Amino acid sequence: MTTVRINLLPHREAARKARKEAFQVMLGVAALVGLALAGAIYLWFQARIETQQERNQFLQSQIQVLDVQIKEIATIEQEITALTARQKAVEDLQADRNLPVHLLNELVKQLPDGVYITSLKQDDQAVTLQGVAQSNERISELLRNLAENTPWLSKPDLAEIVAGNVALGARDNRRVANFNLRVRLVRASEVEAAAKAASAPAPAKP
Repeated sequence: MTTVRINLLPHREAARKARKEAFQVMLGVAALVGLALAGAIYLWFQARIETQQERNQFLQSQIQVLDVQIKEIATIEQEITALTARQKAVEDLQADRNLPVHLLNELVKQLPDGVYITSLKQDDQAVTLQGVAQSNERISELLRNLAENTPWLSKPDLAEIVAGNVALGARDNRRVANFNLRVRLVRASEVEAAAKAASAPAPAKP
C-alpha cells in the first residue's frame, strides 16, 4: 500500500496571515469610522458654539440698545421731576403771596385779651413773635389758640418768658410777662390738602 502525505503548513500560514490582514483592515476601517464620527461631532459642536456666539453677540447688542434707552428714559424722568418741582415752586409762590395777610388776620383772631405783640418777624415759614401778657395764663391760652384754632399756624414753641413791670402811672406799676415764641406759618397748599383730607368720607368699617 502506498501512503500519501500532504503538508498543510503553508496553507495554515496563509490562512492565518489572511485573517491577520483582514483584522488589520477592520481595525483601520474602524479607526477611520471613529475619526469620521469624531470629526462630525466636533464640527457639529463647533457649529452649535458659533450659533450660540452669534446669539450672544445679538443679545449683547440689544442689551446695549436697551441701556441707551434706559439712560434716555432716566434723563427724561429727571427732567420731568425738575419741571414738576419748578412748577410746584411757582404755584407755591403764587399761593403764598397772601400768607402775610393770613398771618396778621389769624394773629388778630387768636390773641387773647391782655396779650400784646410788640415785635413780629417772618423768615419763610418761621414766624417769631415777641410780646407782653398780663399773666402766664394768657400766654398759655395764646399757645393753645395757635396750636388748635387756626389752620394757618402750627407748632407754637415758647422760647422765653421773663417777668417784668409796666408803669401805667406815677404810682401804678403792674407785673407782666414778656414772652418770645416761634410758630410755623402753614402754606396755602398744605391748608388746602388738610381741608380736603378733613372733608373726605371716612372709610367704611369691615
